[in-house]
Amino acid sequence: MSDSKAVKRRSRGGGGAARRAERTSVNFETAKYIERNIPLFNVLNDEALEIIETNAEAILEDVGVNFVNNPAALKRWQDAGAEVDGERVRLPKGLAKSLMSTAPSKYVQYARNPSKNVAIGGNSLVCAPVYGPPFVRDLQGGRRYATMDDFKKFVKLGYMSKWLHHSGGTVCEPTDIPVNKRHLDMLHAHMTLSDKPFMGSVTEPSRAQDSVEMCEILFGKDFVQENAVMTSLININSPMTFDDVMMGALEIYSKNNQACIVSPFIVGGAMAPVSVAGTLTQVLAEVMAGISYSQLVRPGAPVIFGAFVSSIDMNSGAPTFGTPEASQILYGAGQLARRFNLPFRSGGSLCGSKLPDAQAAYETTHTLNAALLGGVNFMLHACGWLEGGLVSSFEKFVLDADQLGILHHLARGVSITENDQALDAIHEVGPGGHYLGCAHTQANFKEAFWRTEVLDYKPFETWEEEGAKDSMNLAALRVEQMLANYQKPTLSPDISEALDTYIANKKSSMPDSFL
Repeated sequence: MSDSKAVKRRSRGGGGAARRAERTSVNFETAKYIERNIPLFNVLNDEALEIIETNAEAILEDVGVNFVNNPAALKRWQDAGAEVDGERVRLPKGLAKSLMSTAPSKYVQYARNPSKNVAIGGNSLVCAPVYGPPFVRDLQGGRRYATMDDFKKFVKLGYMSKWLHHSGGTVCEPTDIPVNKRHLDMLHAHMTLSDKPFMGSVTEPSRAQDSVEMCEILFGKDFVQENAVMTSLININSPMTFDDVMMGALEIYSKNNQACIVSPFIVGGAMAPVSVAGTLTQVLAEVMAGISYSQLVRPGAPVIFGAFVSSIDMNSGAPTFGTPEASQILYGAGQLARRFNLPFRSGGSLCGSKLPDAQAAYETTHTLNAALLGGVNFMLHACGWLEGGLVSSFEKFVLDADQLGILHHLARGVSITENDQALDAIHEVGPGGHYLGCAHTQANFKEAFWRTEVLDYKPFETWEEEGAKDSMNLAALRVEQMLANYQKPTLSPDISEALDTYIANKKSSMPDSFL
């Protein structure tokens, strides 16, 4: 279905109340997702790509992959022609590649605000925030377990962040809500506190089903079945194990035409070989098995080739980020995704630092730049990540989100229009002059350069008089300002009431569980 037809169908289905709500909603400026106008960086030649693909297919055929506690998956594989021995599945050469051919090369994820729909695939780059940490950190409270109040604050910051295109999923894990019920509150926050696209729950298949049903309330049942309204993360238990929880969630989403990121979770040297080529071979084998399985469930279901890879510190055993090997794997995985004509997920504001300090900045910058040049289409963890993914940081969230603006500007490439050639300005100023007051500068200065909304470029004397604030303190002020200015986007009262009723009924149907 085309974008325009889909939006028209939704408008008709929503009725007058929905249209009035959209007209009167408060809108903050959100940049469109990135569309690259620059070349990508390739580290592998054609021969290397061929070798890695051949080796990955050999692994699938000779070694195989495990599908744990999932008889239905084993039956699907057997019916498709795979060899099934207990929970081990071996795929004859060509089977995975043939099944993967039905996966779309690009898809649109729809937001409840149609102006914030995102295209995932091709030359696009969609940025989504940090995902999964059980802890949060801010300047006032330090490091602590995350709460639902923290979660809502992150959703609000994401909604108001200009360069962030996606609300994400588990931006932190709210530990004050029962495990079996917190997904309902998290989804409700994304649906009501923001109007950007979001992710669904994957922690249990029934929670994925709840996510689908809540989206059917928000978007309409027919619309959900025909269009992707969620892009959700399915992690593989590397090496080469697919558990029933993640695969159960994938089955629910694929069956309902919702997008899944099929992503190995690899710490090089622990869950994959220490070599770049060996790790890429395992990544490709795992992704091929996962994506082909999604197409067994529903041919044509949208899916993303994922690669989350860090290396390991051989002294401490801790994961490391922003390393040259991690960038090489990202670049190589991007080439493999393009070889299979699939959208690609990797990158983010990854770092091992405990604070938003110089280490965090260096490691984050290496990963963000690699994501831009490596062809990433969906960048999870684009802002807020600290301490190897254990912590969501409020200050780092706004610092990273600010820096995403640089990626937007770099991705545009260099314009060579008559205005950009600026010959009139050069003629006007001539030798020995300056350009501050010339006509070309006056006409273009507002849009000529990227501008930070967090960092400080004031003279030393002014900076000192204002408290000599470092970047963490500047970011804390920015967080406070953004939350003070937040205004909730309008939602149809009927939809809001229906969501509240659904959540109340679901919660009352089961006892609390914190396990």
